[in-house]
Parts: sequence; C-alpha cells; structure tokens
Amino acid sequence: MVVVIVLAVLAATIIPQFIGMTTDAKISAAKANISELESALERFFVQMDRYPTTAEGLQVLVEAPASDAKNWRGPYVKQVRLDPWNHPYQYKRPGTHHPNSFDLWSRGADDAEGGEGPAADIGNW
Repeated sequence: MVVVIVLAVLAATIIPQFIGMTTDAKISAAKANISELESALERFFVQMDRYPTTAEGLQVLVEAPASDAKNWRGPYVKQVRLDPWNHPYQYKRPGTHHPNSFDLWSRGADDAEGGEGPAADIGNW
C-alpha cells in the first residue's frame, strides 16, 4: 500500500512538470516555424517584388502562383507545415500588426483567436 501511495505522489508531481515542458516545447517550435516562414516570405518578396496576398496564402512558398508564375523562383520552403497543434498557420496581408507587410501566426493550442497561456496566439509581432 505504501508503494502505491509513493507512486501516486510521484506521478502527481512529475506529470504536470512533463506536460508543462511539452507545452513550452510546442511554443518554441511554433516560434521557430514562424521565423522560418518569415524568412521564406522575405525571399519571395525580394524575387517577386511583393508579398503573397491573403488569398494566395503560404502555399505560394511551395507552388507558383497562377497569376505570376513566370517570376516565381521557388520553392521557398519544402512544405508548409502545420503548427505543433496540427493546425494551419494563419497569414494575413496586409497585417493588422504589420500593415506594411504581413501577419503570420499560430492560434495556439485551442485553434481560436486570442487566448491566454498555452492557448495564446503566437505571432510575428
């Protein structure tokens, strides 16, 4: 019986710490992915003299836009990954936070705008 109690106490202290580390790792991964996508979007801008439209989205980093394929020099990334919570990254041009360029963000663990803690948006602002 004592062994069961000791194991329960250990589980109660270790599991929350492990979950916290997993959340921190996902937030760090989202920030790294956003930075990589930002760099790809800047390369797109240098070669195309514009940022992708909101409608074109991030897919033009992988495939040439139908309207401007002759100037496209990509792919700028191998693939557009999902965020660490398996949701698409959000892209808006012009951005609310960056009206002269773009906003790029993950909606976090809850896949909803805003939020706090692990559910908070993670963006390039």
